[in-house]
Amino acid sequence: MGPKASEGDEAEATGTPRALTLRAMLPNAITAAALCSGLTGIRFAVEEQWSYAILAVILAGVLDGIDGRIARLLNAQSRFGAELDSLADSLSFGMAPALILYMWSLNEFERFGWFAALAFAICCALRLARFNAQIDVDDQPHKSAGFLTGVPAPVGAGLAFTPFYLWNETGIEAFRDPIALTIWVSAIAVLLISNMATLSWTAMRPRRGIRLWVIAFVALLFAALLLEPWWTLTAISVGYLLLMPYALMRYGKIKRRRARERTSPSGGADA
Repeated sequence: MGPKASEGDEAEATGTPRALTLRAMLPNAITAAALCSGLTGIRFAVEEQWSYAILAVILAGVLDGIDGRIARLLNAQSRFGAELDSLADSLSFGMAPALILYMWSLNEFERFGWFAALAFAICCALRLARFNAQIDVDDQPHKSAGFLTGVPAPVGAGLAFTPFYLWNETGIEAFRDPIALTIWVSAIAVLLISNMATLSWTAMRPRRGIRLWVIAFVALLFAALLLEPWWTLTAISVGYLLLMPYALMRYGKIKRRRARERTSPSGGADA
């Protein structure tokens, strides 16, 4: 998420819009491609090609992760790009996963399965709406400390698919149980709109001494995704969940340090 591409639509002094440049359109084109990928996942689900459906949403997540960085690299951010990105995220990581999981398993739990799918899609939309409403807000404690508020939409979709990863790899029908999946999807929906601090890329700053190890780990992780995609995606999901308490503790330390700085005499406040 974040500011995306500029459309080059700023007006000239005479009020005539300027023509769009390829540089300005490229990040938005990637966002549109992510949207197409997420919605194509629904088509695969209708045809019961579950693996392709999940992979299409994951591809949308990859595209979503690079469009903003390309926009910043090309200095092509705009409010339009941010809005387009949020709309694409709501469809690709809210609506698409909800429908895919409903057709895969939740439909066997009658009303409650559909309610869980609705909750996931709605919570994803609410999270993105909250993000858009806070774009111009200066006082954002989580963001200023390098953290996110709640689980990001693409990560939430990946976590929601975790039972499918295990079912597809092991064939154990318990992972497809509609009651258990309803509880799981509902829990992930709550994490999407929670106010807890979660890790972001800016908060992950490995020390100089372990940077080569981090590069080697990322390379091996990429190889694992090619060789054993479902087990690797499961490991990534479990790893993220295990890191959530660490993020809370880390942010808690930062929050306490800031509180001490505000109340200390040197901070300009009364002791």
